[in-house]
Amino acid sequence: MAEKNEKEIKVKSLQKALDILNCFTKKSSWGVTELSEYLDLNKSNVHSILSTFAAMEYLRQDEETGKYRLGMAIYTLCHALGDELIVGNIALPYMQELSNWSGERVYLGVPHEDEVIYVNSTYPEEAFSLMRTIMGERARMYCTGLGKAMMAYLPEKEVEEYLRRELPACTDYTITDAEKLKEELILTRKRGYAIDNMEHEFGVKCVAMPIFNQQHQVEAAISVSGPSLRFEEERIQKIAEKLKDTVRKIERRL
Repeated sequence: MAEKNEKEIKVKSLQKALDILNCFTKKSSWGVTELSEYLDLNKSNVHSILSTFAAMEYLRQDEETGKYRLGMAIYTLCHALGDELIVGNIALPYMQELSNWSGERVYLGVPHEDEVIYVNSTYPEEAFSLMRTIMGERARMYCTGLGKAMMAYLPEKEVEEYLRRELPACTDYTITDAEKLKEELILTRKRGYAIDNMEHEFGVKCVAMPIFNQQHQVEAAISVSGPSLRFEEERIQKIAEKLKDTVRKIERRL
């Protein structure tokens, strides 16, 4: 956390509680002991905080393992946030159209510090049974199509600062060298779209494009994602053209 934010924190007990809640963005389930060790907090304090979150339905406890997971109150908050994200509401029908056309999953993400936060996702109508909510999930920018599409158009100073950080591998295809990632971002700007070549998840490729607001700042990004075997070069080009048309429709309404 930045020093400026630390100075503004007045309620340390609330900070501890939110630090615990934020751990669920890193892993889906936690036990009292492992959270206590991970955050270097008193075990009884951790237990009290987790119990309170569970009572308020922000967390739920697995009866068999005793571990905690996110609860439905978080889902409600995510939907409330989604209503505030105008781009998410505008993009949704165009995303569904893109899913039906491509037969693939379509994702919308917004930038937040060094991460992508997923705002919406759509699936082909015939694959409705496979749909799952992704709202609120996060991923690092450098290894995702959405992230690279947005990074390529961020201010140079922000990109340089990002490239000084550690870039751990998610798969054997993840770009972990800063200079190679910089070249990838230059290529992304040149062609107008980013490609995730199984860099975030093995066997999955995606094509992504940024969405700009009226001030020509990166507002979000949209991607088409699916099994790598279906994403040969010719099809990637067709998807990129369709993405370009979709982005234009969304940007006209921002």
